[in-house]
Amino acid sequence: MAKPKIAPCIWLDGQAEEAATFYTSLFADSSIDYVMRSPIDWPGGQVGDVLLVEFTIAGMRIQTLNGGPQKEFNERVSLSVDCADQAEVDRYWNALTADGGAEIVCGWLQDKYGVRWQIVPEPFTKMLLDEGNEKRNRAMRAMNGMTKLDLAALKNAFDG
Repeated sequence: MAKPKIAPCIWLDGQAEEAATFYTSLFADSSIDYVMRSPIDWPGGQVGDVLLVEFTIAGMRIQTLNGGPQKEFNERVSLSVDCADQAEVDRYWNALTADGGAEIVCGWLQDKYGVRWQIVPEPFTKMLLDEGNEKRNRAMRAMNGMTKLDLAALKNAFDG
């Protein structure tokens, strides 16, 4: 398989290698592909400091950059994780909200590095694609009242 042409790059403040190691520890089919050290002094560090880490999580190529404190994250970009069941939702949710992460709403969270994630059970996505409008509406209304998505409650709402 050819290397994907495009990779998201996450701007961090000195935590590029730490974050890549953390993310690759959570997902199967993950690896640190390379660590680029700066050959010169630069605005965010010195010769030999980690500049960029390229890694793969769940088969997706991502980069982290030690760009410094100048930029902040916002809600407009997130990484979405499809989960087979509630146990997988719980595992990712707990790992990504630990050590300074924060729950947001409707299956969204922010990890300790400031990255936004959506942790979504695949069966819920299938509910939203169902042709029965009222069933979808009930599932959506139930989701709107949640922080971490509860698949059993979503199924109960969908089934009526």
